[in-house]
This record gives sequence, structure tokens and C-alpha cells, in this order.
Amino acid sequence: MPDHAHSADPAVQTQLDRLAALSPGRDILGLERITELCRRLGNPHERLPRTFHVAGTNGKGSTCAYLRAILEASGRRVHAYTSPHLVRFNERIRIGGALIDDRLLAALLEEVLDEAADLGASFFEVTTAAAFLAFARHPADDCILEVGLGGRLDATNIIPAPAVCGIASLGIDHEAFLLAPEAGTPSAPAERIAWEKAGIVKPGSALATLAYPRAVQSVIARRAEEAGVVPFAEGESWSVEPVGDAFRWTSMDGTLAEVLRPGMAGLHQMRNAGLAIAMLHIAPGPKPDADTIARGVAGAFWPARLQRLGTGPLTGLLPPATEVWLDGAHNGDAGLQLARHFASEPRRIHLIAGMLANKHPEAILDPLRGRLASLTVVPVPGHEHHGATAFGSEARSVTDVEAALRALTVDPAREVVLIAGSLYLAGEVLSANGELPD
Repeated sequence: MPDHAHSADPAVQTQLDRLAALSPGRDILGLERITELCRRLGNPHERLPRTFHVAGTNGKGSTCAYLRAILEASGRRVHAYTSPHLVRFNERIRIGGALIDDRLLAALLEEVLDEAADLGASFFEVTTAAAFLAFARHPADDCILEVGLGGRLDATNIIPAPAVCGIASLGIDHEAFLLAPEAGTPSAPAERIAWEKAGIVKPGSALATLAYPRAVQSVIARRAEEAGVVPFAEGESWSVEPVGDAFRWTSMDGTLAEVLRPGMAGLHQMRNAGLAIAMLHIAPGPKPDADTIARGVAGAFWPARLQRLGTGPLTGLLPPATEVWLDGAHNGDAGLQLARHFASEPRRIHLIAGMLANKHPEAILDPLRGRLASLTVVPVPGHEHHGATAFGSEARSVTDVEAALRALTVDPAREVVLIAGSLYLAGEVLSANGELPD
């Protein structure tokens, strides 16, 4: 699926239009184009501050958010490169903690595009090169890079050995790219995904991971061993113990004194926070103290990940006190996390779903079956998407989320509303409700 980006700033939009014309309009993997592009730009990826590199099927963006919040709580200046953006392209690049401003963004994109014209570089490769330029030219203490797709052949993976690699939750997604037949790779889908993600591990880096099924864990361990790295793995080297809506983090070195309360909802966010803490625990250089970690975990936020929407034009269409949740879940692993979050919720769920045509509706439907009060299917604007028939006979189709909300009859005491299925759809919802990510 192609990326789409628009800007209210004319100078930025001019460069985004150039990018749309240049880009092949689809994801492409491989390090040849990004390597040559960065060479033409003076290899900015070789001049980054202490770097944290995070891969995973789900949770990597949230892990990056926890990393950034903890580091900033300790007074450090932090660059961050994440994807996709939800509303504004600027969300992808943070310089010293703030979203990149339009003037600098336009100049960087112009500079990169001038060098990329004959390379056939993708949207993501151009964006990655622009982020590397920004980070190399502006002093900071730390740099956080989120892998875009996979790991081994992702454009971010041209960096030298980062201080720490992290691997978040793993599941089956982007099968056309990550499961494409290739000699010398694992044949089992889950193991192949793990093999690709663990391709970010380099000699000289530390590695923190979550716990995975034994076969998957073995694949990651072998990849790490090839790089001369010993994984700092959940269940073996560290753990998270839920305490109500909080948790304790424990490692082989002892337990943090603070009970940590994540600012983001869901049991899975405790593990994402735990992974961020594990990465910081094994990172060379300054380490945050327990109080700083607690403040960072509490203050971290990553939009459209089990986000309860606030007062706005969309939520105002429903009865007062109605809970409206927004999540970008679009694969099986994320669907299971949704089900776990709502498992203790006695109220039924009005699900409003929009999914890209290359995703599988059952990934979020199956875990929630038996809990649904209604199912409404909406388009994902600007993208090929599934219609209602793909969701089954009980699904109804409407033109957009606003129409879906207007059509609902909700009893706030007995029911909640969940909008899910695509991060692109989530961006539309945040924009319409006046909740722009910052």
C-alpha cells in the first residue's frame, strides 16, 4: 500500500508532491538505494548520538514512546524517528523532543529529493534519509529509531551498531514482504518473521527482547549469537509483574522500588514499558533512576493505541459519558491484545472497523466475537479497503465514521464504542475529533 502525506504548509506540500511523483508508491525492501542516497548526502546515519533501534510487529511505536518519555524525564535531548504518521507528516521526525517544523522539513525533503531523483527511492527511504540528516545536524543526547517494515532490509538498518536493539511483540503481518521465499531463511512463518526482525542486531550492540514461544526465541538467540550478542530477554533476564493497573519491573539485578503506572491502557503496554526499561538497563552510558523511570512510564503517550477519545465533534455525536476507544489494530496479534483489554469489561462493544484490502478482517473480529453489540464497516479514505461483505452478514456499511456514530444507539452503562482496523483510519478519526498528535 502506498503512503500518503499532505501538509497545510505550501513549501512542504511542494516537496511531498515531488516525493509522490518520484516514489514507486509501494513498500520496497533492500538497503542498496538508501545506502547510495545517504552516501550522496554525506552519510548522516554515521553521525547519530547514542541510538536505540526498535523492531517488532506490534508495540514498537509504544516502546519508542516509553523510551523517549523516560529519557526526557531525565533531562536528556532526544531525537525520534517513527512511522507511520497519523495526521501530519511531521509526526515522523522529532528533533530534541519537538516535532520537526515545516520550514526545516521542506528544506530537508528538497535536499534529499534533489539527490534521489534517479534512484527510484521509496517514500520511506526518502523520509528516513531526511530524518538522518536532521539528526546529524542537530545536537542531542539520544536517538530513537523505529523500524518501518521487518528489520533486516529496512531502510533504518543501514546505521552502524546502535547502543541497544529492542524487539517488541511478534506476529504475522506484511506477509508479501516478510514471508517471500528466500534461500537460507526459516520456513515456518513465525520463525521467519523473527529472523527478519532480529536482522537489526549487530556486533557491538546490546539486545533486549520480550518473551516468545520457544521456536521463535531460538531463532532470535541464534541471530544474536551470530553477532556475538547475548539477549537480555523477558522471562530469563527481566520480568513484568502486574499489580492491578500498575506493575513491578524486576531483573536479575533486583527489583525497581517504584510501582510503575503506565499512562497507556492495556496489559500489553506494561510489557512494552518493560521492554523500554530493559533497553535502558543494558544501555552504555547514563541510566535513569527509579523515580525518573516512574515519571516517564506514567507520562508516555502514543496516539491511537487504545486511546480513549476526548470531547470533540465525533464523540459529541454520542450520549454523554459514552466511552469511545480508538486503536490501530489490524493484525492477529493486535486483535488478541484488544480482546485481552476488554476481557474484564462487562459492557458490550459497538465496533466500527475499517481495514486495508491487504489485511484480514478476522484478525480483529475473531478475538472479539461474542462481545459485539454491533458491527459497522467504514472506508479507509485514500486506500484500497474491505467492504462490509468481508466482515460477514452481520456487518453494515456506512460512508464514514461520523455516519457510523450517528447511526448508533448506545447505552453508556451497558456499551462502549471501539474504532479499529487501520492506523490510516485512526488518523482520520483524530483529525475529525480535533485531537492532533503532538
